[in-house]
Amino acid sequence: MSSLAGLRGNTELANYGVTKAANAQLARNIAVKWGSENIRANAISPGVIETDFAQPITDDPDRPEIRREKTPLGRFGTPAEVAGAVVWLASSAGAFTTGQNIVIDGGTVVND
Repeated sequence: MSSLAGLRGNTELANYGVTKAANAQLARNIAVKWGSENIRANAISPGVIETDFAQPITDDPDRPEIRREKTPLGRFGTPAEVAGAVVWLASSAGAFTTGQNIVIDGGTVVND
């Protein structure tokens, strides 16, 4: 698992973001090194997902609306939406996907 924090600068999550960027790079390197053995590696980069981990954002009275406004879909994601990508990657439908960083963020990273 990577994170949206690994794709953008963030003063509050700087160290976390660096480690998540490294996870995405590790997936690319594994894909290149082990692809000939039919080993696939991908990263998933969620945005704000309604979980206990995101409670500092989702439960803060001032932050949720600001975050939703920066997200084109206008809401936080759900664990099931992230799980859907995992299932796809693990299935035969994802068998030709490797070295990718799948962003699941409601469009946040593409929004200006």
